Amino acid sequence: MTPMQPEPLLNDSAAAVSAAEALLARARGNLAARVGNDSARLDAEQLAAHGLAWTATYVAALRQLREWAARLDAAGEFGEAQRLILVVGFGEYLAQICGGIAMGQGEIARPSELGLTESDLAPLRGSMLVAGLAEARAQLGALFADGMPSGGDSLGDETLELIRDQVRRFAERAVAPHAHDWHRQDRLIPIEVIEELSGIGVFGVTLPEEYGGLGLGKLAMCVVSEELSRAYIGVGSLGTRSEIAGELIRLNGTQEQKARWLPGIASGAVLPTAVFTEPNSGSDLASLQTRAVRDGDIYRIHGAKTWITHGARSDLMTLLARTGSPDSGYRGLSMFLAPKPRGGDSDPFPAEGMSGTEIPVLGYRGMKEYEIGFDGFAVPADALLGGVEGEGFKQLMATFESARVQTAARAVGVAQNAFELALAYALERRQFGPQPHRLPARAA
Repeated sequence: MTPMQPEPLLNDSAAAVSAAEALLARARGNLAARVGNDSARLDAEQLAAHGLAWTATYVAALRQLREWAARLDAAGEFGEAQRLILVVGFGEYLAQICGGIAMGQGEIARPSELGLTESDLAPLRGSMLVAGLAEARAQLGALFADGMPSGGDSLGDETLELIRDQVRRFAERAVAPHAHDWHRQDRLIPIEVIEELSGIGVFGVTLPEEYGGLGLGKLAMCVVSEELSRAYIGVGSLGTRSEIAGELIRLNGTQEQKARWLPGIASGAVLPTAVFTEPNSGSDLASLQTRAVRDGDIYRIHGAKTWITHGARSDLMTLLARTGSPDSGYRGLSMFLAPKPRGGDSDPFPAEGMSGTEIPVLGYRGMKEYEIGFDGFAVPADALLGGVEGEGFKQLMATFESARVQTAARAVGVAQNAFELALAYALERRQFGPQPHRLPARAA
């Protein structure tokens, strides 16, 4: 394949994005015509709805990939490796949109599920980017065989670049050399690491400066999460609970609640945990049954929670419980900012009316997972988030987007580490003949 020059390639990718956006609009219209405003019909079309969401995600990824290439081209940094990455990314995603997106091992979003025809797919199938996919992969592999190509990872923002460099240096010094041992021994991330993370502002990246945060946006949060997760996902995930608690309080808390909790969360002095999931409800929060019963100046909590990450060593629980009747659905849920004492190995939950046991896990270690039981656990009445009952579900939904974006950033960091390890293994392994390639030493 003759290397495509930047301008024609960028034009081809822009045309492919336009075609993909038109396809998405057609798919959305087809599904809307089938379900209308009837939730029961939408339930019956869950596969198509799920497929539409995945298709929209792929189209957004294509749009962002093209914008990345355009930024590099404008800065004179669009080299051969970046050209091949663009072709491989577009070719693979366009082929999957046309042939079926694997949403899971047993669930594929096929075009027919979205009412798309061959004429709808023709502009994508005919893209030169799809035609050049196989050869571009081979050429990109040949480049990697000579070492990791440099360039192409500019964030286009000096502040973000500085943040990434600082967090990367920390992660490579204080996390990466120890992460394997922490995992194998199933150890909590050492408190000294958490204190150092606190010192560089990891727990207050998005919180307002008036409460001790850095006042930066979600992109900065993603940069921090990605770099930490590249070293160890447990460390990258430490900030997720702080992000959830901080967003809940920032968006919904009273002035008194903000003043009490946000500075401690931002500084890392307060470690939160999210206490939402129950054994029989999982993601179906509207079916949650843990109860909060008003008793004078306190609420008493009764019920069971599960998969509570960092539950023992936390100081604050963002606790979702039912204040309405058992059949009140999501309208009967309330959110509480429930303080608790930190626990240790011998006594993980040293609080009256609260008990718990660790859930052993194969991966995602470093914070530990717990089942927690509440039997009259007391929460001050002024811990009700926003001071109003029945708002918990809406409050939580308004913050989940931020947490999910951070989860995606963690996945990117883990994928980057997996890629680097796999590439190093492939180049260094000696098998069937010549001496292995070796990666150049990475600059500190």
